[in-house]
Amino acid sequence: MKIEQIYTGCLAQGAYYIESQGEAAIIDPLRETEPYLKKAANDQATIKYIFETHFHADFVSGHLTLSKQTGAPIVYGPNAKPDFDVIVAQDGQEFTIGEYTLRVLHTPGHTLESSTYLLIDSQGKNKAIFSGDTLFLGDVGRPDLAQKGNLTQEHLAGMLYDSLREKIMSLEDEVIVYPAHGAGSACGKNIMKETVDTLGNQKKLNYALRADMTKAEFITEVTQGLLPPPAYFPLNVKLNKSGYEDLDQVIRRGTHALDPKAFEESANQHGALVLDVRHQDEFVQGHIPQSIFIGIDGSFAPWVGALIQDVQQPLLLVCPEGREEETITRLARVGFDQTIGYLKGSFAAWKQAGNDFDTLSSVSANTFAEAFAKEKAPVFDVRKNGEYRSEHLENAQNTPLDFINQHLPDFPKKGVFYLHCAGGYRSVIAGAILKKRGIHNLINVEGGFKAIKETDLPLTDYLCTSTF
Repeated sequence: MKIEQIYTGCLAQGAYYIESQGEAAIIDPLRETEPYLKKAANDQATIKYIFETHFHADFVSGHLTLSKQTGAPIVYGPNAKPDFDVIVAQDGQEFTIGEYTLRVLHTPGHTLESSTYLLIDSQGKNKAIFSGDTLFLGDVGRPDLAQKGNLTQEHLAGMLYDSLREKIMSLEDEVIVYPAHGAGSACGKNIMKETVDTLGNQKKLNYALRADMTKAEFITEVTQGLLPPPAYFPLNVKLNKSGYEDLDQVIRRGTHALDPKAFEESANQHGALVLDVRHQDEFVQGHIPQSIFIGIDGSFAPWVGALIQDVQQPLLLVCPEGREEETITRLARVGFDQTIGYLKGSFAAWKQAGNDFDTLSSVSANTFAEAFAKEKAPVFDVRKNGEYRSEHLENAQNTPLDFINQHLPDFPKKGVFYLHCAGGYRSVIAGAILKKRGIHNLINVEGGFKAIKETDLPLTDYLCTSTF
């Protein structure tokens, strides 16, 4: 038996390849299917089944393409009603993979069709669970994504409590837990950085698996502190339920090299958003006016989904040369399929053509510290609330990047203000968005809070600023 976790850090997502005696199964595949096909070919194995733990919201799955390529049926748990042919398994139904068996455990709560797959060896011993978004390491799936009608997040949280206790916690401690996501995913609140653990260890560490926890306590803890889900989540669910274009078609449409003149004409003709994915330092030094920065080497796809939101938005790309197809692929992972071309020769070609360009004002942390000590100009910290509460610059205002569009009225129209994040990536994204919104009186702090902490500026934390 072979089990491989195929982890994609940008999405904090784990897909799984299982093989036994020339038969293979894929669980929660990403949209680009080549890695799974290659693994099966290397093992001289046939992909027999494609299992989905639920309708994913944070990425577009590769189930349809992989099924078309291999002829393998797609399997969902009970209550799944997609717009294409699948096996809708019953609770407890079993599927054989070589000498091993996968048993469907219906575990609703994150969504109504959410299911966990229990791996059983040839001797009938429980070996592992592929828990999807039902159980993470250190956390559980958020119960607010499948609300509809009279079905509230509290109802779903109650279902999740029952699912965990009736289907999962009764399993042996040595059973290995393979979740669908790790730290950084918006599908949970506080997921551990590890991506594999034993169920026994999770019973000790995971707050949601406390043996003495009542259902009422569970519902309260699981629903507290949930931030609004990213706006693109429902659009990805729709694509996963209804279908999508093959990735090859998306790449063919997007890998359309345009010289600077054609690039500008295409932007005007199609109302396209210019997305610059180079390093933040390059964007600061020069970029196409009105372009948005989201760097390919950060948490690229989730930030695209959270900030651009509309998956139908036509996109034109400014990429590091040679990384155009990678960028298009990573956009497509979260359903942004409407890339219509890229700037041939990248930003250097734009400058060489004599076109106007913009910069983003930026200073070192030391220069900021000197100026701030004299001016006391407003400072906006675009880190997440939890980061801010842990420690922040005195008098800095927290305006998390995720919700920057809701904070637009907070930014002063006159006089300079400063932006910073943790390390310098998110603040440049914020600066680009503000400039596109007509707010130009900003200065980015290079190196973010990490660099600010090395100065003599006073810091504070949540405990210091709270009242009791």
